[in-house]
Amino acid sequence: MKAPLTDIEYIEYYAKRLKNNSKYFKQQKEFIESQMKISSSLFLRRFSKEDFNANAREYLKNIGML
Repeated sequence: MKAPLTDIEYIEYYAKRLKNNSKYFKQQKEFIESQMKISSSLFLRRFSKEDFNANAREYLKNIGML
């Protein structure tokens, strides 16, 4: 029985698959772009366009990320 892949082995395997198959790369790129769009929309709605940076910083401080 083969041992499970370590985290780094899995990352290397996945990176090789992306490199060798443009279908996987395109799919991953679309996924990342959709996540960025959703995150951007969510944060804009949550913190508003006015004083976005100050509101976002305050929120991140309140949850302990800053």
